[in-house]
Amino acid sequence: MKINRLHTAICIGLGLGMTGVANAQETDSEQSVEKIQITGSHIRGVDMEGAQPLTIISAEDIKKSGASSVFELMRTISQTRGGEGSFSTSESGATSTSTPAGQAAASLRGLGPSATLTLINGRRIAASSFASGTQNFVDINSIPLAAIERIEVLATGASATYGADAVAGVINYILKKDYQGAELNVSYGNSTASSDEGKANINFIWGDEVGGGDLMVFADYYDRKDFKATDRSYTRDPVLQSSYSYLSKTPNIYYNSSNVQDEDGNYLEIANPNCQTELVRTEFGEDICAYYGNGDDWLETPLESLSTGFSYNKDFGDLNWKTDFFYTNTKSTSYSTPAPINQIDDSEGPFTSETAIDIYPDEIRDRLLDDIYFQRFDTPAGQSIWGFRFDGRFEDPRTIEIETDSFRLVSGLQGMVGEWEWESAVTLSKSESEQVATAGIYNRYKYHAAIAGELCSNGNIANYNADTDTLSCSGGELLGMYNPFARNDAQNDAILAQAQEMPTRDGESTVYGWDLRFSGDLMEFNNDVIRSAFGLEFRREEITDVPSLNARARFENDYLVDVFGFGSSLSEADRTQWGAFAEFHIPLTEQLEMQLAGRYDDYNDFGDSFNPKVSMIYRPTDDLVMRASWATSFRAPSLTQAGVKLRTTRASFDCSANQAVADLYCEGFGDLRGNNVLELGNPDLQAEESDSVSVGFAWSPARNTTITLDYWRFDHEKLVDTDMTGVLDRAISDASLRHCGLVPEGEMGISYDPDLCLVTDMAGLTIEQDGANLSEILDAWVDFDQPRFEELPLNRDHVLLLENTGNQTVSGLDLAFDHKFEFSGGDLSLQFDATHYISFERNKPGSDEIEELIGTWRYPENIASLGLFWDTDDWFAGVTAYYTDSYADDIQRLRGREIDELDSLGELNADGERDVSAWTTVRLSTGYEFDNASVSLSIDNLFDREPPRAYGSARGFDSINHDAFGTTYRVSLSYFF
Repeated sequence: MKINRLHTAICIGLGLGMTGVANAQETDSEQSVEKIQITGSHIRGVDMEGAQPLTIISAEDIKKSGASSVFELMRTISQTRGGEGSFSTSESGATSTSTPAGQAAASLRGLGPSATLTLINGRRIAASSFASGTQNFVDINSIPLAAIERIEVLATGASATYGADAVAGVINYILKKDYQGAELNVSYGNSTASSDEGKANINFIWGDEVGGGDLMVFADYYDRKDFKATDRSYTRDPVLQSSYSYLSKTPNIYYNSSNVQDEDGNYLEIANPNCQTELVRTEFGEDICAYYGNGDDWLETPLESLSTGFSYNKDFGDLNWKTDFFYTNTKSTSYSTPAPINQIDDSEGPFTSETAIDIYPDEIRDRLLDDIYFQRFDTPAGQSIWGFRFDGRFEDPRTIEIETDSFRLVSGLQGMVGEWEWESAVTLSKSESEQVATAGIYNRYKYHAAIAGELCSNGNIANYNADTDTLSCSGGELLGMYNPFARNDAQNDAILAQAQEMPTRDGESTVYGWDLRFSGDLMEFNNDVIRSAFGLEFRREEITDVPSLNARARFENDYLVDVFGFGSSLSEADRTQWGAFAEFHIPLTEQLEMQLAGRYDDYNDFGDSFNPKVSMIYRPTDDLVMRASWATSFRAPSLTQAGVKLRTTRASFDCSANQAVADLYCEGFGDLRGNNVLELGNPDLQAEESDSVSVGFAWSPARNTTITLDYWRFDHEKLVDTDMTGVLDRAISDASLRHCGLVPEGEMGISYDPDLCLVTDMAGLTIEQDGANLSEILDAWVDFDQPRFEELPLNRDHVLLLENTGNQTVSGLDLAFDHKFEFSGGDLSLQFDATHYISFERNKPGSDEIEELIGTWRYPENIASLGLFWDTDDWFAGVTAYYTDSYADDIQRLRGREIDELDSLGELNADGERDVSAWTTVRLSTGYEFDNASVSLSIDNLFDREPPRAYGSARGFDSINHDAFGTTYRVSLSYFF
């Protein structure tokens, strides 16, 4: 792919694959000036682009890239690679709080999508109504690739120009305009594997003069098939045998309902006699029916997208009216592993009737009668029956379908007042999403009623008469007893189907905006002029995210969501904001220029923020430009973060970040644990803040040679998130955060097993009392309960408030080289682009200790690409290599049994660690231009390189930095009318 980096030396393009940018450079005040405007400045004038490094992806670059979507295109530039910020549907799941299916986001420098401002034609677009976690983001899959003329990427702080969210920089998608003629493009891509991951695309563009103005209309259709882990040999099987789950689709008998003991008297899980897979030996010496997620893992979800839109420009005397509009409809399906089955109160080991084992042959049943410890349990209708506990999950994956409608309308006027250019526009942008769970979601109350034989045919739970010991249904017939151990039984499956539910989720995100901008010469200075820009902006943002009642956690229901394994997300917020900015371009000498900018923003919720910027441009010679800039930026708390009413999710706490937390909750191990939590929005959140520095140069030692080098650094503070590790740490000394059982309404903190308050420390204090010694309480709990794991027993639904949790500092170098050899038959271009991360420091959750992320899991130190292209008048051919450096595997987050297996396989070094190997893939692209048509072919991962093995991911590879597609191809045909 060709990538241009603009600078101001001698009117040439910079970066990976220059296509040239025509600049008219002013040599004295009498010469004419070509007015241009680039991302990063509102000043229209020469050479402003040189104040900061800018990456431009042109229409020609897009065509040669072979990308079929905006996300595929953006993942090839170095600024969006590395770290965990950018994501696609490979990370989505089928729960109400998952990354939204079918949507994708681009993140600069690994700082996260909410720290990257996304613009279209220099103005904002509505965020997705469904946040990724609590981070709102713009779904770049909603931007039609066919309508894009070019993309400008400014990877440095830009709040002084654009306001909130431009912490890591700006990605500005410039739409086509003034198009003349018509073009039809059809493309198809797939992998070379036997499975079908086909991607089909058709788009049409037409432009002409209409009504005295220029009209451009486009339409785009895109269809993508799904891609499962089972479609490749290297992702089909579990990466480690020890990475199993006890929760099998064919349930086991829970160890607390077992009479089978080991030599030390510990009770052991009993395998399901009808296990459909080979039994697995656990670290406790059990042979169980285990579950691995690979069989239910979609590496890419199906997606269908339809876009249409137009742009229109017309002059009315000295006024220019321009309007652009586009509408996108996307439909997608996403999947998660089958939901675990818990008790009604969400604790482990649900009960089933003793009759469940009657399905087995007599010899097996007789053995189970001896091996199982039967006990009475209470049913939803109020019966007390004999049964036993089991470990299991449902058979069908959780499945959701999501449909999103997005549109954006911008209409504005542009003209002159004296020598000043002005423009004003109104913006309306909206994203509406509807989500429905179509499979794998079951009502917890109905399910347990079905297990007890208390479910009616109309879905109601039967009434129990204790006096007559009978069950009755109102308006339906009593169904039989559901047996979770039975398989391939139509009547049994029909009973389970009565417990299925289809929760929904509706979201809407809207941006209303108005702006007014002026640009012109302010005053004469140093035999030149000071150029300037001023502007005002008003914006209102609204967002709602409302699930159906059966997918909400409610205090009156003990915070239990009615359905298993789906979560709850309820948020609603709005805000108004106004801002004012000023920019000045000051010629200090003939060789030295300065840019000053500042912007003030005022929000009606969290407050205000002022952000300045200073940049310098120095031209010691005609072929060398030196530049430096400093700026502050901010990210306003997202509307989701400010307006979360109650969000049920899984929060992780990092045992490796805090040894005290590890000793109390993780048996001293440094793994990552997860728990059900309730997140609450925080109206008192402060804005995230950042200082950014950029220093570099652009040098053209020869006419066809360009070298750029830029150092950059971000100091990012007051990051917003929930911090369970920190809350666990604070709870060691703060009794107000410790609760036996559910956290009371209106309070926050950690929920412990209710029975934990039955034990005390040596001073007689319970865990809820001030001054309690948690280490002594842990010792007392182990003596009292003799638990399988010697750690403080956490309950569920810890209540955590979103807060400004920490800081991070990121720095690195960008290097680009471009050289073109001119021959009589064509041009040969050599292009190199690389990013070297010097440091990525972040405080550990719950600790002031700073950790260095570069070289750790998902944070490669070096990212690079090298391309060689041959261009003639009618055809091109090129090859590009993409390199991702090695980094440490996520070994410390694994459980002890997994580490033991890795050690036995010889995968660990002397320090008990291993690296994920570096990965290099090669893209081949070629195309031919006819008189009125063109054809192109691109082949990705030409040598079919498998992704490097990563044991820290259950998938066996890092789906953020690598992919499992293998060799893929795309053929494109265009016809011009």
